[in-house]
Parts: sequence; C-alpha cells; structure tokens
Amino acid sequence: MNKLLLAGLSAAFLAVSASGLAAQTKLSRNEIINSLQGAQQKVDLTADELQQAALENIQKYPGANAPNTLPLADKLASLRQFNVEITFDFDSARIRPESYETVGLIADALHTPYLQGQTFFIVGHTDAKGAREYNLELSLKRAQAVREALVTTFRVPGEYLFAVGLGEEQLRDPSNPDAAVNRRVQLINLGYR
Repeated sequence: MNKLLLAGLSAAFLAVSASGLAAQTKLSRNEIINSLQGAQQKVDLTADELQQAALENIQKYPGANAPNTLPLADKLASLRQFNVEITFDFDSARIRPESYETVGLIADALHTPYLQGQTFFIVGHTDAKGAREYNLELSLKRAQAVREALVTTFRVPGEYLFAVGLGEEQLRDPSNPDAAVNRRVQLINLGYR
C-alpha cells in the first residue's frame, strides 16, 4: 500500500514539475520587449537591400555549399533582435491558429511605449529542405503574412514594419540544416527613423 501511495505522489510531483517547466518556457510580452529595446547604433539598411543580399548570395554560391552568413550579417548582428517560432501550414504562408497567440504577444510588445515609433524588420527563415530560391520566396511570403496579421488584426502601424525573407541563407543551426529550429521569424529593431 505504501509503494502505491509513493508511486502516486511521485507521479503527481512529476506532473507538477513538468507543468511548471512548461510555464517557465512560455513566451511573454516582456521577453520580447527586453530583447528589442535599448540603445543601439543606427544602421542604414532597407528591407529591399537585405532581400537583395539574400538573392545575390544564392546566385553567387549556387548549390549546397553556400556560406551560412550574408555579407550584411555583421550589420544585423549589432541590432536588437528576437527570434520566435510561428508555425505555418505546410508549404504555405497561412499562419496556423495556434501561433496567433504569439503574434498577439509581439503586437502587445510593439504597442508599448518602449517600442512605439521604432522601425522593425520581420524576417522569415526556412530550413534547407527544397530549392534555395523557393525557400527565399516562401520565407518572404511568411514574413509578409506575419506583418499583415500585426497590421490588420492587431493594429500595429504598418509604416514601421518591413517584411524580409532570407530563406535558408542564415540557418540558426547550420550543422543540422533541416532542423525545425531553422524555421523561425525574427524581429530586428532598426530604431527610430
């Protein structure tokens, strides 16, 4: 009887621990704000220039042995940024319903006084499955879908949001190019313009 009680208590403890762990890793508006706010150097870079750099990288390095860094990567690395997973239907730019909470948290963060009036790139990334040119186009469509949701559904001013697709040109885990961690949306703060 004591073994049964002990086993039950152990199972309950593990369930509480697991739910506590899940709660600790849940995305919050404050995480987004803290990652994106703060003083930084001004970078002169447009969404079109960044998109063009990704296309030129594909043209310059065709095939699978392309470098995992864009020529403009140093400029981007100096900016405040945040990566988030937003899921889409397979081979589509349709945001899955379970990701709207994440898009809403991004909108809440962008509506705060800490970030209002600042300009952001919404950058779409893919894994390395499929053709690089196709992935570049798909990532742009997905970034545009997130921008559209932020502007229309959550009323974030569109003049501060610019969609960019980088496809598989900046993998988060280059040693595992097909990994899900590479499929992400990145917010990059360009500051006040």
